[in-house]
Amino acid sequence: MVCMDSLTPSALAEAAGVNQQTIRYYERRGLIPEPPRTGSGYRMFPPDTLRRVRFIRQAQALGFSLKEIQGLLDLRVQPGVGCKDIRQRAREKIVDIGEKIDALKRMEEGLKRLANRCRGRGPVEECPILDALDAGTAAPGSKES
Repeated sequence: MVCMDSLTPSALAEAAGVNQQTIRYYERRGLIPEPPRTGSGYRMFPPDTLRRVRFIRQAQALGFSLKEIQGLLDLRVQPGVGCKDIRQRAREKIVDIGEKIDALKRMEEGLKRLANRCRGRGPVEECPILDALDAGTAAPGSKES
């Protein structure tokens, strides 16, 4: 049975600030349940689906992957799970983000070193940036980086 407050895929997408393909993708990934259909076959999402899509978007904005978000959603319905479990997931994500920031900083420094070696003149065959990439010495942690 479809509730009168149900949302069409386009209404859900608009209210959540996503496109309809995102709604379909979340459905395929199991992040939102497959909605009931009207007698004529139209998909009609229950109102609480909007809250769930917004939750997913907010978690993505904080750096959680869809797999991690599925884990958070699963924790909501697992018996015996408390705030400490969610807090632990958040702390793990903080560490993960810190590691990514460190890696990005290393990449930035490597690119700065390469850019500083290049005069910005001359033929492409003499470009020190391309030479370093060819030689395998451009990336952080390589022999000459």
